[in-house]
Amino acid sequence: MVLIYMDDMIIIGNNDKVIQDIKFFLQKKFHITYLGNLKYFLSLVVARSKDGIVISQRKNSPKILDDVGFLGAKPIDFPIKQNLRLTNV
Repeated sequence: MVLIYMDDMIIIGNNDKVIQDIKFFLQKKFHITYLGNLKYFLSLVVARSKDGIVISQRKNSPKILDDVGFLGAKPIDFPIKQNLRLTNV
């Protein structure tokens, strides 16, 4: 799967050889810079561990809350189970 936003690109998949082939093809056609494993994308923070991948907007949340006037709001119960782990069906 390839995700492109403006001049940023994420390539993901289950086959490392296919990913390498795509990167090699793109390098032949365009000037690209490989930045390593995904850590940040569109204000999302992506962290990997042996247990899986965590995606967070913690870095951007205070700005969003401030923009809508809720920076000083008190938290309430969350309507979905927190720390939910998604698994393959």
